Amino acid sequence: MTRNVGRLDQYVRIVIGLALIAYAVKDGSLGPGWLVAGAVGLVLLATAFISYCPLYTLLGVDTRRRPDPV
Repeated sequence: MTRNVGRLDQYVRIVIGLALIAYAVKDGSLGPGWLVAGAVGLVLLATAFISYCPLYTLLGVDTRRRPDPV
């Protein structure tokens, strides 16, 4: 499993993931769309912390910055 999620991508995923989870459990009750929002939020957090996104692999995307060869 090769890492394919860059640092900026990780930060964006963490912020959006936490926002979706907060939406899912707002006001202490589960609002409409909580299941989808919570699941997407958890997936975004998981992919941010392991630095690997299976969808990126399928699409051939890599957002990590590579050092320039000298």
